[in-house]
Amino acid sequence: MGADKRGTDVRLRRARLAVAVVFAVHGAVTGSFATRVPWIQAHAGIDAGRLGLALAFPAIGASVAMPLAGRVSHRLGSRAALRLLLSSWCASLALPALSPGPLTLCAALGLYGATAGMADVAMNALGVETEERIGRSIMSGLHGMWSAGVLAGSAAGTVAAHAGTDARLHLGIAAGALVLLGTLTCRWVLDLRTAPGEHPPPRFSLPPRAALAIGAVGFCAVFAEGASLDWSAVYLRDVIGSEPGVAAACTTAFSCTMAAARFVGDGAVRRFGPVRTVRAGGALATAGGVLAVSGGGPAAAIAGFALIGLGIAVVVPLAFAAAGRGGPAPSQAIAGVATITYASGLIAPAAIGQIAHASSLVVSFTLVTVLTTGMVLGAGVLRTPARGAVGAGPAGERASSAAESPGLE
Repeated sequence: MGADKRGTDVRLRRARLAVAVVFAVHGAVTGSFATRVPWIQAHAGIDAGRLGLALAFPAIGASVAMPLAGRVSHRLGSRAALRLLLSSWCASLALPALSPGPLTLCAALGLYGATAGMADVAMNALGVETEERIGRSIMSGLHGMWSAGVLAGSAAGTVAAHAGTDARLHLGIAAGALVLLGTLTCRWVLDLRTAPGEHPPPRFSLPPRAALAIGAVGFCAVFAEGASLDWSAVYLRDVIGSEPGVAAACTTAFSCTMAAARFVGDGAVRRFGPVRTVRAGGALATAGGVLAVSGGGPAAAIAGFALIGLGIAVVVPLAFAAAGRGGPAPSQAIAGVATITYASGLIAPAAIGQIAHASSLVVSFTLVTVLTTGMVLGAGVLRTPARGAVGAGPAGERASSAAESPGLE
């Protein structure tokens, strides 16, 4: 019996490490692509307006394809499904740089987004199940690994761009390396299979009502993330009057606090539970928003955006975890939450710009501050019925176990 337990513990530790690497690989694709967008724009011969339209296609592709991820897992099993979807996502990294014009670029980015979304759902579902079997919160750390992957991919892409490397060569090599790493790593993730005779999930259906409420909390966090990433430097330059270097430092401060908080967030969840952790994060993000719009100068604004990053960091990981444990169809629920958060990330930058055009950036970030209070008010939806010992916190906030059916990122 002792030997069996030790063997199980070793397999779970290996599965946890494997799914962490999967998250990093997924993030590395995102970071690699982001650094070569200027090259891709020049190669396709399109202006900023057409580029903006093309960059909407990843979110469109993801939103359409994510509901299909559960069906793929049902048919293949979670390990084989993740291997297929992650490999497809990594391979699609090479496509945008090969696109000679706007139509082919839109098609390539639509496929890029579709594979990204399905792999995202698959890996999050496996993360939730791994967390449940280990018996403690790991989802925040997994999303921290995704952030680390983004940083690694963007660092390599920055070096390639600085060296003048053709993006077709750079992204082709990156795609091949990440396909290999992802395929090898998937050998050690959990292999969940449906019971004989169990019906597959529907191809398309509305997410459960509980997932909509959870997604609304995630929407608030991702809206604040998208607004801060894309507009914080502009805010410091245009509203505060900061030098370009200082303005850029604001975005860096936001990104760093967000990544760091994800790596330490699991400890907070274990001690205080998901509801209190998100309420505290919402309070920090709201305080940061107030500090940013108060007109106190560059230091206050940078500190404010850093607090926003700190406060919103764990919300999306906990939203995925709550969705995966909240009912009998975890894949469907996770896909629903992912669709809402993807939509928020797509809407936020444009909404901030339109509001600023009609009024000012101060008003735009006042809206962000209002939305972060929604995290405080809505955090209770992350409390799910206790089915295990994951994320133990105060009474009534113990996270429930993941469902046994296969899931997605």
